[in-house]
Amino acid sequence: MAWILLLLAGLCEVAWAIGLKYTDGFTRPVPSLLTLAAMVASVVLLALAMKSLPVGTAYAVWVGIGAVGTAIFGIVLFAEPASAGRLLSLALIVAGIIGLKLATPH
Repeated sequence: MAWILLLLAGLCEVAWAIGLKYTDGFTRPVPSLLTLAAMVASVVLLALAMKSLPVGTAYAVWVGIGAVGTAIFGIVLFAEPASAGRLLSLALIVAGIIGLKLATPH
């Protein structure tokens, strides 16, 4: 269950990171409220996952999911570069996340 909570926390992190782009510096009320809600949900879900996962593993996976997801959405939504080096780097982060999952006894 902790890994599911951690995955959801990471997805909420992606949501708030992408949401920041739509808040226009927190001047648009609806995107701003949705972004703030995603921020709170992300941290709460991370805290719940950390009740049974090691803090280093949980935090690294949370950040990794957020980084990879945000970069992918940046490529898709905002036409950010999808160079081979960038995609390889994202793949390495995913490999690290998988490695941490496999190396954690929960």
